[in-house]
Amino acid sequence: MDENLSVLKGIGLTMYEAQAYVALTSLISATAVEVSESANIPRSKIYDVLKKLNEKNFIDIEDGRPLTYNVKSPVEVLSREKERLDSEIDDTITRLTYVYENGMSQVQAPIWRIYGVDKIISQELEIIKRAKKSINMRIGFLFEGEGDELVKALKNRSDLRVNILASPTCYINDEEFNIIQLFKENDINIQKADIPFVKLIISDSKEMMHTYTKFTEDKRNVIPQTAIGIWNKYEDIARNYDDRFMNQLKKLKKKSKQS
Repeated sequence: MDENLSVLKGIGLTMYEAQAYVALTSLISATAVEVSESANIPRSKIYDVLKKLNEKNFIDIEDGRPLTYNVKSPVEVLSREKERLDSEIDDTITRLTYVYENGMSQVQAPIWRIYGVDKIISQELEIIKRAKKSINMRIGFLFEGEGDELVKALKNRSDLRVNILASPTCYINDEEFNIIQLFKENDINIQKADIPFVKLIISDSKEMMHTYTKFTEDKRNVIPQTAIGIWNKYEDIARNYDDRFMNQLKKLKKKSKQS
């Protein structure tokens, strides 16, 4: 399917409506017969298709014999539709997040195992998006591409208090990677610490996820297929880990001032 048609269908047009609109962007102004021939739409359907496009404010109809159909600028039309969809999506996110979080609070044992690097990273990003006040992280290693994803997500949440304790470096695909530098050069609060080969993210002292993975024999590279995340929404456990994190952070800051 033509990419333009696919996008227009995605914002709510039927296939015939999308074909007619695309044809009119080239014709600019045309009769129903001309649109029918250009868009390869049966004449028995074209009048109803153009009527629907007019109702959806994609075209104007000019009186006359025959009627003339004038296309509206794609910039005007698609910008309007993008704004509408963005608003609808934001409203849906708000509604469904409320339902989701309410449902999560009713789960008997809110602990889940997450397998696979992509799913683990995706869950980390979701935790950051849901956070309301704070994100605390301990980073002993990073998966390929994970650092950039975390940086992007955290920069989009400048409203959060972010603290990261991390090993100075790790290895990704046999190449040494500077964890501290990545976050510092993006103005994200990070401090060097002695962190084992484990990763932890805590949100608002309410939810957390530990990530574990096996490493190659030389202890340099992760073995991605062994990665597992333990996502935990027991608030008491998350709060306990967060308290331990903050205590470690305070000790490191005190030691840094003394040295």
